[in-house]
Parts: sequence; C-alpha cells; structure tokens
Amino acid sequence: MSLADKVLAVNNDLPIRTDSAVHSGKVRSVYWLTDEDSRRLIKEKSYDVSEDTPLAIMVISDRISAFDCIWQGEGGMKGVPGKGAALNAISNHWFKLFKENGLADSHILDIPHPFVWIVQKAKPVMIEAICRQYITGSMWRSYTKGERDFCGIALPEGLEKDSKLPELLQTPSTKGILEGIPGVPAVDDVNITRKNIEDNYQAFNFKSLEDISLYEKLLTEGFDVISDALAKLDQIFVDTKFEFGYVKGRDGKDKLIYMDEVGTPDSSRIWDGEQYRTGKVVENSKEGFRQLLLNHFPDPDILLNKDRMAEREALARDNELPESVLMEVSNTYTAIAEKITGEKITLSDNPKAEIISILRDQYQLID
Repeated sequence: MSLADKVLAVNNDLPIRTDSAVHSGKVRSVYWLTDEDSRRLIKEKSYDVSEDTPLAIMVISDRISAFDCIWQGEGGMKGVPGKGAALNAISNHWFKLFKENGLADSHILDIPHPFVWIVQKAKPVMIEAICRQYITGSMWRSYTKGERDFCGIALPEGLEKDSKLPELLQTPSTKGILEGIPGVPAVDDVNITRKNIEDNYQAFNFKSLEDISLYEKLLTEGFDVISDALAKLDQIFVDTKFEFGYVKGRDGKDKLIYMDEVGTPDSSRIWDGEQYRTGKVVENSKEGFRQLLLNHFPDPDILLNKDRMAEREALARDNELPESVLMEVSNTYTAIAEKITGEKITLSDNPKAEIISILRDQYQLID
C-alpha cells in the first residue's frame, strides 16, 4: 500500500445515513443525522444532552489548506499523512484538560475513531475569537506599517518582531460574511473591536450583552490552560483562534460552549522554547508550511495579495508539491501531537474503511 493510500483526502462521500446535504469545509465534513438516529444514540450511549438534540458525525481529513487554497503533492498525495489524526488527538487532549479545570463544555459527545467526532448541534457565535501573546503575523505586518490601533487596542511603541506582548490580547475578527453591521465591512475574517460586538451583539449571535464577557473569559481561560501545559513541554503558545457556540442543556437553557478544534497546529502558532531563547523561531504549526510555500514559489506576492486570488488558486491546482515537503509537514504535526498527548500517532492503512466499519457495526449509522 502506498503512502498516498493512507491519506484521507475525500471525506464527504461516506455512506452515513442522513437526510441532509453533507457540509464539507476545508478540512472537515459534517453529516447531520436523522432525528431518529439522533434520539436513538442519545438514549443508547447516554449522551448528556436533551433527548431532542440534533447530532452530527464530523469527519476530519488529511487535506491541508493555506492561503485559502487546498494543496496537494506528487505521487497522488492529496493531503498530509497523519495530519487529521494529529489535529483531533490534540483537540481531544485540550478539551479533556478544559473539563478537568472546570471550563465550559465542548460540542464533542463521542470519539468513535481518530478521524471522527460525534457532536451536538450548536448555533455558532459569528466571531473568530483570537488571542495573542506575541506580536507576529498580521499584527506585526500592521505594526510595521505604522498602525498602533489593532482591533481597538492601542499598541505601544518600540515593539520588536516575535517579542512577547505586554499583556495577553484578544483581537477578534468576523466569522463568515456578515451583512448590515455598521462599521464592519461585509468581508470574511475582518478585524473588529469589542465595541463593534457590543453595539451589534445579536448580529454576532450572542444571546445577551453579558455573554460577550463570558466568551472573553472562556477564551482567556482556555488560552491559559493550553499555554501553561505547553510551557511544561518547553513550547510557546504564541497565538490561537477559538470558536464558540450555543447549545441547549438538559434543562432547555442556552449555554455557551467551545466549538471546532482548539490549540492545534492549524488554529495556533506554537514555537519551540529552546530555539526561541537562542533567537530562532521554529514553527510547530501550519505557519511553517505557509513559510515553506512563500519560499518555494518565485513570486510570494501571489500568496499574500488577495487581489491575485485567481493566480493563487491556479498555483495550488496546477502544482504538485514534492513528497518531501508534505512529509516534513507530516513530521511537524505528528511530532507536536505526540509531545502534547504523550501517545503515538499511528497512520491507518485504510482510514475510510475503518470509519465505515465502526459506524456500521457499533453505531448502526450505515445501511
């Protein structure tokens, strides 16, 4: 079996019983279960949710996106070996640690397979909740252009690239394109201020003004839990993106929870502590792949300039990256996952067949 066969690139074609269209994002696909199957599993598996809660099967893939494009490798490699399992393993580890520390719940109810979550339906807050402990990336690029106001936060003079910020900063941006919000452009992933959120909290799907403070509290608490744990491994939690949403509790009341993934190499920057102390930044996250792409192609402006999106899409579509490049990325993902969880990431010989077998035999979700 070739290495390419061990990569789960297509994850929206599983024969899972559903009466809704499969939603497929850059990395994950979501299969909404029928009302009958949701109720059956809640009862059979004793999930701690109300009996009428809609459930979904969320299947991760090994696809890798960067600069809003999906990238592929030579030899038929349509993704990065071990990436999906590594991302899920890391998120599972942090969600467990959140629970041990008394933080909010997540949307995950069950983990049938390293690539699969069974989740409860949540109404997402339309904010990318970003926390930054160091100045790098987009914040640094803005800073070098003379901008000292970032998401309504005044930045001091004299900051240096990749240096630690005076305090942990929350710099939210929009999730998706939101229409009709004063002062907020109808563009995906645009920076916003706390006042933008306060003045239009319902447009961002908050239930109340008070929940803005709650999301900020959960964001800081989650960041601190992960940062403290990584520090013990001599890894630096640089910045991250969380997502939040509402679910109904058993009592029928809305509660704010963590959604999607947390503290992963896809949603965060993680630096090696030992290397950082010598003045060198070593990325244990997808940022390393982004930098690799910028160095790989002769005109990096194509990747950075949103006005050249058509060229960028053609670059990703028409160029197969060397297998060595994808394996370097694979090593980054699996190594940091194994460091965080203390467990080996094992590549499945045929992940799709494994998933089908488990969901058929143990969950009766495949006819």
